[in-house]
Amino acid sequence: METASCVGETLVEEIRQQGFQKVKVAVTDIDGILRGKMMHLDKFATALEKGFGFCNVVFGWDSADVCYENSSYTGWHSGYPDALVALDPGTYRLLPWEQRLPFFLGDFLEADQRTPLPICPRAVLKRVVQKAESMGYSPWVGCEYEWFNFQETPQIMEAKGFQQPVPLTPGMFGYSLLRAGRYREYFNDLMDSLESFRVPLEGLHTETGPGVYEAAIQCAPAVEAADRAVLFKTAVKEIAATHGVIPSFMARWNERLPGCSGHIHQSLRDERGRNVFYQEGTSDLSPVFRSYMAGLVHCVPELLVMMAPTVNSYKRLVPGFWAPTRSTWGVDNRTCAYRAIVGSPQSTRVEVRVPGADMNPYLAIAAALAAGLYGIENELSLDQSPVTGNGYACELARPFASTLLESATLFQQSTLAHALLGENFVQHFAATRLWEWQQAQQVVTDWEMRRYFEII
Repeated sequence: METASCVGETLVEEIRQQGFQKVKVAVTDIDGILRGKMMHLDKFATALEKGFGFCNVVFGWDSADVCYENSSYTGWHSGYPDALVALDPGTYRLLPWEQRLPFFLGDFLEADQRTPLPICPRAVLKRVVQKAESMGYSPWVGCEYEWFNFQETPQIMEAKGFQQPVPLTPGMFGYSLLRAGRYREYFNDLMDSLESFRVPLEGLHTETGPGVYEAAIQCAPAVEAADRAVLFKTAVKEIAATHGVIPSFMARWNERLPGCSGHIHQSLRDERGRNVFYQEGTSDLSPVFRSYMAGLVHCVPELLVMMAPTVNSYKRLVPGFWAPTRSTWGVDNRTCAYRAIVGSPQSTRVEVRVPGADMNPYLAIAAALAAGLYGIENELSLDQSPVTGNGYACELARPFASTLLESATLFQQSTLAHALLGENFVQHFAATRLWEWQQAQQVVTDWEMRRYFEII
C-alpha cells in the first residue's frame, strides 16, 4: 500500500510533468463560499504532507468580509491566527477555463493536526456520513440548482446599486430550446466545461423566468456530491464571466418571479450496494424509506436554518412559488417539502425541496441526512399521510419558520440539533445567522422609503 507521502510525491511529479509550477487550492467558509489562493508547487508538495496555515478569519467574518462580533471561535480577542488545512488529494481537478490548472479542496483541522475542526462545513457532513456508515448505509446524493443569468458585469452592477439587472433572455419560458439556443455558446460551455471539471451534469435546461437555468448534477457519494455542488456554483460564475454574464444564486431576487431552488436528492445503499429505499413488487415506500421520511418530517423544522441560511432565503419559502412552507411529504408531489420518487432500484429516492440555491451544500446535505438517519435509528413511524393535492393547504403539518431570526433561534435552542450536529457547530452557526439577521435589520430598504418617506 502506498503511503500518503508516496501518493503526494507521485501527484506533485505528475503536475510538474504537465508543465505547472503552481496549483490553486480552496476551502469552504460557513456560507458555502470558496476561499482560496494560488500556491507554488514546492509549497504545495509540503502542504500535501503536513498541511498549511490558512487565516481562520474565514470563520470569523460574513459573506461581505465584515468580522463577527458575536462569535467565540475567533475574533479580535484571538488575533485571527492561522488554522491548519489538510488538502484532500481525492478532490484533484483541472480548471478548464485556466489552461487546465490543477485544483484541490481542503479540510480544516484542530490544533492537534488530526481532529477535524467541528465548525468546518465539510467536516460537519463527514461526521454525519460516518454516522450513516456505522449504521450500515452509504448515502448517495444529487443536487439541483436553479439560477438567474444577467447581461451585466460586476462593475456595472456596483454602479447601478444592484438595481434593475438585465436578464439574459426575456419572458417566462421553461424548457425552451429557443431560449437556450439564444446563448448557445454559453449554454454548451457550461455543459462541457463542467464535465471536464469533474462536475458532470445529468441535464441542463431553461426554467420558468427570464434568463433562468436549471442544472441537475449527477449523483455521487454524499461528500463528493457536496464537493460537486459547491464547485458547481463557482464554476458557473467563472464560465459565465467569459461570456459577459453574471449568474445569481440568490434564493429570490424579484418579488414577481419564482425563487431559485437547491433541491437535494437522497438515497441510502447497503453494504451490497442495494438501494434500501426501494421495495420490490410494490410502489410503496420501503420500511427504511418510511422511517427516513419520518425523520425528515420531524427534524427539518428545527434544522431549517442549515437549508435556508440567509435573510433572503425566507422570501422564497412562501405559498405558490414552488417552494414548501410546511414539513410535508408526498409521492411525486412538487408542492411538498419532501417528494418521494418511487421507481426502479436506481431511481427511488427522496427529493428534499426545502433548500434554495443560496444553501451551503455541505450543511444542507448534512441536515437532511442527519434528520433521515434520526428517523431510522429511532424507528419513527410515518404517521403523517402523504399529501395528494396542494401542500400549501395542509394545515396539519408543522409550518417552517418564516424569518431567519425565528429559524436561527429555534436551531440555537434545539436539543435535537445539538444531539445530531454537536454543540460547537450549533452555537457557532447559530451565532453567524443571528449576525446576518442583525446586519439586515440595520438597513433602510427601498420598500421602506417608498412606503413611509412621504405618507407616514
